[in-house]
Amino acid sequence: MSHPFLVGLIGAGVGPSLTPPLHMGEARALGLTYVYRTIDLPTLGLPAEAVGDLLEQGRRLGYDAFNVTHPCKQLVLQHLDEVDPRAAALGAVNTVLLRDGRLVGHNTDVTGFATAFTTGLPDASTEDVVLLGAGGAGSAVADALLGLGTAHLTVVDVDDARAQALAGDLAARYPDARVSAASAAKLPALLPDASGLVHCTPTGMADHPGLPLDDRLLHPGLWVADIVYRPLETELLTAARAAGCRTLDGGHMAVHQAVDAFRLITGVEPDPDRMLRHFRVLAADEPRP
Repeated sequence: MSHPFLVGLIGAGVGPSLTPPLHMGEARALGLTYVYRTIDLPTLGLPAEAVGDLLEQGRRLGYDAFNVTHPCKQLVLQHLDEVDPRAAALGAVNTVLLRDGRLVGHNTDVTGFATAFTTGLPDASTEDVVLLGAGGAGSAVADALLGLGTAHLTVVDVDDARAQALAGDLAARYPDARVSAASAAKLPALLPDASGLVHCTPTGMADHPGLPLDDRLLHPGLWVADIVYRPLETELLTAARAAGCRTLDGGHMAVHQAVDAFRLITGVEPDPDRMLRHFRVLAADEPRP
């Protein structure tokens, strides 16, 4: 009999997450015993700083791994025994393995977006890319883009200091690329000559509807990727397709980061296409607001 896996998801607002059924569905298809539980901080009345205590309890209770999401991806670092070099450089962890009593951190957001991009937008140019949003998700996507060979990356955020800080960190780690920061007011000057736009802010989510920019700035020479996946069809993607842009929805990153996490947790190779199909079924079954 194969090892039964016990996995948890720590974060705020994780109750409705599609990640547990996605992981457990793939495990069933592979003949694995796999229980995935959500650990929602607000429901438990716990602050984000409790992530270390939760990991310690998980260690005692025999958990195999945890996925970690907002607002704990940075806070969790100080509680780990070992961190994968790429996750350490990024300063964020979203997957923690419990191995021989040790807590080992990884980041599958970076690899997840990289695979999503190369499979979902094959042959798309990364000569000049604008990244909208310099938060945790934006930093992971930026790392992935530069790792894929982006020549010029412009980081745009409503918080100029945050955009400058991320651009400076990326420039130091990727000296062969040109990384700059800009305010949102500069988008009309940036987008006409850009190859692509990646959107990494909450705008477009079910509880944050709307567009993150003036849709008149979109043009057929621009590809547009959105990491929002609830809903899959965001207002940005609808506008981008209407403007003739190639598009990539957020389901691709959500699935491929889960694929990489599943592989790390189980040591078994999952089927990405099957997981993507399952994800789209799960997303389609969600109640609409």
